[in-house]
Amino acid sequence: MQETQSLGSAVVDVIRQLSEKKNDAVLPLHEPEFSGNEWLYVKECLDTGWVSSAGRFVDRLEGELASFTNSAHAVAVVNGTAALHIALLLSGVKPDDEVIVPSLSFVATANAIMYCQATPHFVDVSSTNLGLDAVRLNDYLEEISKIGTDGKLYNRISGKRISAIVPMHTFGHPVDMDAVLEVAERFNLIVIEDAAESLGSYYKGKSTGTFGLFGIVSFNGNKIMTTGGGGAILTQSKELAAMAKHVTTTAKLPHKWSFDHDIVGYNYRMPNINAALGCAQLELVPGFLARKRLLAEKYSKGFQEIKGLSFLEEPAYASSNYWLNAIILDDEDVLARDEILRITNEAGILTRPVWTPLHQLPMYSNCPRMDLPITESLHNKIINLPSGPSIVG
Repeated sequence: MQETQSLGSAVVDVIRQLSEKKNDAVLPLHEPEFSGNEWLYVKECLDTGWVSSAGRFVDRLEGELASFTNSAHAVAVVNGTAALHIALLLSGVKPDDEVIVPSLSFVATANAIMYCQATPHFVDVSSTNLGLDAVRLNDYLEEISKIGTDGKLYNRISGKRISAIVPMHTFGHPVDMDAVLEVAERFNLIVIEDAAESLGSYYKGKSTGTFGLFGIVSFNGNKIMTTGGGGAILTQSKELAAMAKHVTTTAKLPHKWSFDHDIVGYNYRMPNINAALGCAQLELVPGFLARKRLLAEKYSKGFQEIKGLSFLEEPAYASSNYWLNAIILDDEDVLARDEILRITNEAGILTRPVWTPLHQLPMYSNCPRMDLPITESLHNKIINLPSGPSIVG
């Protein structure tokens, strides 16, 4: 216990020494920063009355986001979960399908699958990038699945179609997308990227969220940029983008005054006032990225000499936005992890554990899954650190 307390104190010392805030200041996990045109753009919405689901800032945000990610199209919605829900639906995920997803993910990833009346099929992650382990997935699918006469993939055990795969870029660190795409092609799986955490991250020079049929991003208050609440769907397909806009606007048919709808739609479109905030935030993202990388460099250097843990670095093939910085304890001791969490939080440093693995949540405990030793080990060893750009000025 004394050794753990010393380690916790060392973590506090590293963070306080690199922070440009006062030593008694509370350091949140990831607080938003509003230092640009946020007030100006939001005031325009209030002055003109364009605050709801139509307005120039919605179109502007979609265009600028598409340009920033080098995606052909972006569709702004109310949150990242809604974005993933629609991406799954438009990818052809049907009721009773299974969708491959890492168990080490935020619950929204699995929830969106359930909204489609499909079933999450949990797979393990890599210990190096914390993303889906494509090598082990390939071997697993060879064992438990088969290609049917219709060319689709089926689970030999459940008999259900496995229709899609959702790689998630954990803490902003890109998954090895080449390996994921190779598995997807081999087994005829649609790829939908959960890039909720990785806006501004690049895999081999290409923006995350642009490799699959769809990618989704999140603009929640704790993300690298925020619209208060919001998200977006990314796609290279003009037809799919148009369908996404249609179905997220209650599937309303265009007309000057009539209210007609042709299919079941969703009230998922982002309001103009949120998009205004997003436009101002997107202007600041390059600066946020630079400061977050500086913070990660300081963390890496600060933790270098401390025994008992390692700092999570970006993969060699990637440029990460370092959305949430993390340390990984050497020992798989949840009591030691929790003691360090207690010490840091009592010192005003709001560290957090990683999410409870999805297969351990009661509503997902009976879902199909492979063995998940890396996921379960990492859950006991990961501690997320304060990661907002304001920590370093």
